[in-house]
Amino acid sequence: MAPARTNSAGLATRLLAGQAIVLVAGALTVGLVATVIGPPIFHQHLVEAGHQQNSPELVHIEMAYRDASLISVGVGLLISLLAAGAVTWFLTRRLRRPLEQVTTAAKELTRGHYSTRVPTIASGTELETLAAAFNTMASRLEGIEDTRRRMLSDLAHELRTPIATLSAYHEGLHDGVADLGPESRAALGEQTRRLARLADDIDEVSTAEEGRLALDLRPHHVTDLLWAAHEGMRDAFAAKGVNLVVEPPTATGLEVHVDRNRIGQVLTNLLTNALRHTPPGGTVILAANRQGEEAAISVIDDGDGMTPEQLEHAFERFYRGDAARTRDRTGSGIGLTISKALIDAHHGSLTANSDGHGEGTRLIFTLPLLGR
Repeated sequence: MAPARTNSAGLATRLLAGQAIVLVAGALTVGLVATVIGPPIFHQHLVEAGHQQNSPELVHIEMAYRDASLISVGVGLLISLLAAGAVTWFLTRRLRRPLEQVTTAAKELTRGHYSTRVPTIASGTELETLAAAFNTMASRLEGIEDTRRRMLSDLAHELRTPIATLSAYHEGLHDGVADLGPESRAALGEQTRRLARLADDIDEVSTAEEGRLALDLRPHHVTDLLWAAHEGMRDAFAAKGVNLVVEPPTATGLEVHVDRNRIGQVLTNLLTNALRHTPPGGTVILAANRQGEEAAISVIDDGDGMTPEQLEHAFERFYRGDAARTRDRTGSGIGLTISKALIDAHHGSLTANSDGHGEGTRLIFTLPLLGR
């Protein structure tokens, strides 16, 4: 706290010194002008009033004029300095506590205490704006730190299972407990592919978010994209007993300039997510419509739905609303993150909406229409 007071005292000193310099410069200017210009003009008026040149009375009057001018300027300067000191003291007292609070909070933030906030400051619009901006920055840093910790935790979880499986088979083979037969080969291959897929997913989302993704942009009809996604996922939906419905009339005439493979990847991710959270007998609708100068493509299911907290974190890496990670929900939690990065690369947007648990989910992404 002591350094903050020192800084505040330094600010007060600088304010007072600055005002004093201005006042002294003004007084010197006034004195110089009064000394150079005032006496000749005053002397001329006295002569015109009938006083004789170089008379004792004229000299006495001019000396009285000069003395009065110097005393007036000196008293005015003294009063101005006292007023400047009072104003500086008031401003310093008003600014010291808010500056100490902001300084202390900044130091706590640099130490990694991202929950630090500056209390409400009633010291003027500028300081209130500074405090609000600081608190917003701290909140974002805290959110980023929470995301980083959760990402590392979930990444460790994703790696733990395949690594444990590979380690167990390695020890078994080394000790002669297990044989390298078809079953062992299949298990080892599955876990190896899982690790490779996880590494590819992380690299892909990082590449997209950093703007290093190469896109093969060409004109495509939205209806073609919808039916291609339907054909690619039809067997998976049929195997689970979930209805996949395409509503092509709403997409008629819509054309976008996109990378067909990347948009197909987005649709596959969104449909896979919908299938994972929709029970047998449920329905997933794939539709599109025009919204101003954009095409809005929707994947709507009547499955589990999402809570407000889940919606807030839906597009974060490795986030999954079902913390239990049941067997039928073993996705890496990065599909929606990749999808959002790919849509951002196409200058579109991806959002998730839900009315709550058990009310289904609506995943909607927009793309600029061709010729926009």
